[in-house]
Amino acid sequence: MIDISDIETAAQRIAAHVVRTPTVPSPGLGALLGVPVTAKVELLQRTGSFKARGATAKLLSLSEAERAAGAVAVSGGNHGIALAVMAAALEVKATVVMPRAAPARSIALAEDAGASVRLTDDMDSAFRLVTRLQDEGLTLVHPFDDPVVIAGQGTVGLELAADAAELTDVVVSVGGGGLIAGVAAALRARRPGVRVWGVETEGAESMSAALKAGGPVPVPLSSLVTTLSAPSVSQLTYDHVSALVEEVLVVPDRDAVQGCLDLAEHAKVWAEPAAGALLPAARQVVARAGAGARIGLVLCGGNTTPRELTGWAERFGLV
Repeated sequence: MIDISDIETAAQRIAAHVVRTPTVPSPGLGALLGVPVTAKVELLQRTGSFKARGATAKLLSLSEAERAAGAVAVSGGNHGIALAVMAAALEVKATVVMPRAAPARSIALAEDAGASVRLTDDMDSAFRLVTRLQDEGLTLVHPFDDPVVIAGQGTVGLELAADAAELTDVVVSVGGGGLIAGVAAALRARRPGVRVWGVETEGAESMSAALKAGGPVPVPLSSLVTTLSAPSVSQLTYDHVSALVEEVLVVPDRDAVQGCLDLAEHAKVWAEPAAGALLPAARQVVARAGAGARIGLVLCGGNTTPRELTGWAERFGLV
C-alpha cells in the first residue's frame, strides 16, 4: 500500500513536467445534480488525461542504464499516448505495444511523439510481446500495477484535497484502478472524512468483479469505454480499493455517453466516456448521501473525437 509520503514524493518529482490542473466549482453541474459540484479538470493535463502523471513519475525513477535501454508500455489508448509523449520530453526511448484495433488517433499520437509503435493482433499477443521486450532489457511502465505509477496518479487527489476543502464525496472512474487507488490514498490522509466512490461501465467491471470475488479475476470485456476496459485489476489496486473506497458503482454505456453530452452542455468541457460515466454514478451518490452532499468529480480524460462521440450518441438514440 502506498502512503501520503509516496504521493508527496511523486508530486515533487513530476511538478516541473505536468500541469497542476484546475479544481473549479461547476454551477452547471450543481444545478444538474441538485447539490454543489467541484470538478478536477484533469482532461486539461498533458496528453489529455491523468495518465501523464504516473508515466512521468515512473520515467523519472529510472536509472541511467534503464533510461538508455528504454521503456515499454502496452496500451490501447491513453497510457500509451502518455508514455510516448512524456518519454520524448524526458529523452527516454519508448516503445508502445498496441493491438491493431486500437483507435487510429491513439496510434498516430504515439508515433508522432517519436515512440516505436508495435502493433499486434490482440491484447493477449500484445502482452506476450511486452514480456519478450522486457527480457531484452526494456523497463515496463505498467498502467496500474506499479506503486510508483499509483503514487503519480495520487497527485490528482493531493491537489483536490488542497483546493476543495468542503467535499463530502468524490467520484472517480475505475479501469485497472491506478487512479482511484492513488486518489483514495491521498484523500484518506488529507481529508479522512471524504468518501471515495468508483464507477465502471457495464462490460468493464474488473474491480466490481474483484470485490465480489475477494481478489482480482479476469472479466469478459464488452464496453465501448475502452479506457476503462482492463481485463483484470491487480492485487495492488484491489488492496487499495477494498480498503479505501466506499463502493464501485456500475453504469450502462448509454449513460456514460449521455454523461459526455451533459458535461459538454452543463460544464462546458469535452470529455471521453470514462469521465462521462461519473455523472450517472454521482446521481446515485447524491441519492444515498442526500441534500448535504458536496460532490467532487475527477474528469479523468478528454481523448475522444467528435466523430466517435456523435456515433455513440446516435447508436443510443441520444441525438
